[in-house]
Amino acid sequence: MDRRHFLHMTAAGGSLLILGPAWAQVGHINDAINKSGRQRMLSQRMAKSYLQIGQAIDQPRSDKIFTDSISLFERQLNELQNFAPNAENKATLAELRKAWQGYREVLLTGKPNARDVRSVMALSEEVLVLAHASTTQLEAVSGTAAGHLVNVAGRQRMLSQRMAKFYQAVSWGVAPTDALGKLAQSRTEFLTAMKELSGSPKNTRTIASELELAQQQWFFFDQALRSSATTVESKKRFATNVATTSERILETMDRITGMYEQVG
Repeated sequence: MDRRHFLHMTAAGGSLLILGPAWAQVGHINDAINKSGRQRMLSQRMAKSYLQIGQAIDQPRSDKIFTDSISLFERQLNELQNFAPNAENKATLAELRKAWQGYREVLLTGKPNARDVRSVMALSEEVLVLAHASTTQLEAVSGTAAGHLVNVAGRQRMLSQRMAKFYQAVSWGVAPTDALGKLAQSRTEFLTAMKELSGSPKNTRTIASELELAQQQWFFFDQALRSSATTVESKKRFATNVATTSERILETMDRITGMYEQVG
């Protein structure tokens, strides 16, 4: 089945939402920050799953992540454009839509393959930059501690997928020359943000408990990222570990972001 036809059929016939509630519109500014921040994550998650599919890693889950992420990105982009609170944010989202159209085209043209990885990696970066700009604009509109925490916690979701993206590109032998440096930078940024979140006076007991769980999941994710394969078999096993552990920490950080969204 053609990937475009498969995506259309999946969107028409099943629930695609993996993360977050299925709202038809943005309810308030913290909800907007959460969803805009989730767009950052999806930019990286789509590339990660593309790389995994190309290497037959963690299938069929990688196929589902790929199609679900594309549909969720498109739906949230519509919601955010409808909500956009000022001209600056509207302009950024218009740029994001244009970049997204190019990214989507590459993602859905044929089967994931090593030849198109360079374009996928470059476009995932372009979409990320614009989604991050939109999120910081929304945080500025909010002007609250809660809005800042939603942004920071939401960015952790992105970093989990970004690290996995670079790992999978290196594993496949298709990574850009700066991939390992960017992976290391993302790791440092993730750890710095975890310290900020753990020390927040806004943390409830439930949030603190979820942050402890995220720290435990980070230990296993970090171990997977540091794995060095010596055989074809171990390479696939380690890549699968990165695929699964990146999803676990993503799910936890998404819950935490939603909890910060409700903080007064």
